[in-house]
Amino acid sequence: MSSLTKSVKVPFWAQIIAGLVAGVLLGWLARGQDVSWLVTTLDKIGSIFIGLLKLAVAPLVFFAILVSITNLRKVNNAARLASRTLLWFMITSLIAVAIGLVIGLVTNPGAGTGLTPKDGAKPDHTGSWLDFLTGIVPTDVITPFTELNVLQIVFMAAVAGIAALQLGDKAKPILTLSESVLELLQKALWWVIRLAPLGTVGLIGTAIATYGWDLIGKYATFTADIYVGCAIVLFVVYPTLLATVAKANPLQFFKGAWPAIQLAFVSRSSVGTMPLTQKVTERLGVPKEYASFAVPFGATTKMDGCAAIYPAIAAIFVAQIFDIQLNVGDYLLIAFVSVVGSAATAGLTGATVMLTLTLSTLGLPMEGVGLLLAIDPILDMMRTATNVAGQALIPVIVSAREGLLDRVAYDRAHSSPIDEPEPVRDEEPVPAAA
Repeated sequence: MSSLTKSVKVPFWAQIIAGLVAGVLLGWLARGQDVSWLVTTLDKIGSIFIGLLKLAVAPLVFFAILVSITNLRKVNNAARLASRTLLWFMITSLIAVAIGLVIGLVTNPGAGTGLTPKDGAKPDHTGSWLDFLTGIVPTDVITPFTELNVLQIVFMAAVAGIAALQLGDKAKPILTLSESVLELLQKALWWVIRLAPLGTVGLIGTAIATYGWDLIGKYATFTADIYVGCAIVLFVVYPTLLATVAKANPLQFFKGAWPAIQLAFVSRSSVGTMPLTQKVTERLGVPKEYASFAVPFGATTKMDGCAAIYPAIAAIFVAQIFDIQLNVGDYLLIAFVSVVGSAATAGLTGATVMLTLTLSTLGLPMEGVGLLLAIDPILDMMRTATNVAGQALIPVIVSAREGLLDRVAYDRAHSSPIDEPEPVRDEEPVPAAA
């Protein structure tokens, strides 16, 4: 009798899939039957979910970066780990952008769409190298938080973290407070994450009800290119690196990282997924002190989907619509922008800033951005899932290479149930690699 009364715990991934199916059905019903109140309801549900995620973004990024930098004091060979992390970020970005370029050149995504330059429109905000470089340093400490300029928030957090390291014991009260605030933010954000199945219903339902399948059909080749490119990176490149470089079982990685990947697909926010990404990365055997640095760093700079595959294919798409020929030098510029400018995406939903940065560097018309805005939410799901998978992958690779990966924990990693993130605690320094 007692077994019958026990509540059945539905795995989180099953809740997400259920929300996805419900969203598609409700979106199709709302569009097919022209049910305006249902469209409005779905839009509100999705908007509230994303709004709750964004509400925590600014303070979460600041304290996560600050704490992650100061946590490096607990790690032996911290400078080596940080440099290796950045190096692998660059290597995988180059691989991803190369795949995007090859797919774009082979498939010609701009051909046969029926779109013309008149269908495009300049975006309200564009990115340029000058804006990117001058925009890193804030003019005051309030505006970056009110306007959600993540790049400037990262800059201030990095400065504060480095200063705290230099102060040593004098900064301990500030670090203790920062760790407590970070725990509080992660706890609150975890409650939001638990609402992801409901948010999925609203976000997917709104996309279907608003755009339908006709829009996807017009951008069929381009949409397929993005999904295929991301899939190749996710399920070919990453497993190959795990098997050859990290000497680890790729299937086990996806088993452990899947909760974060699926949440990223739904929420379209690397930063919003960050607490869960860090949780699954630690569960895969990456030392907590190193993961607390690498994951927040990656959530704001590591964007294989948004900053490599997408701008590469999108640049070719826009060039074909406007009948502009790209040469080898242009393709090299795309690769350069993808590796150096990925921080401009800032881990938020959408990659418009990165796209405008790429187009401006190549001298392509900014009106091309307007051609892609309508289809962006559908593309962004797969892009963000790829981003987050890469953000969990690199710490695993670096830890394995440095002899820090807990192989037993890696082999035992599981996808469900999802527990709340453990609180930040002071631990003994991670031993140096032999």
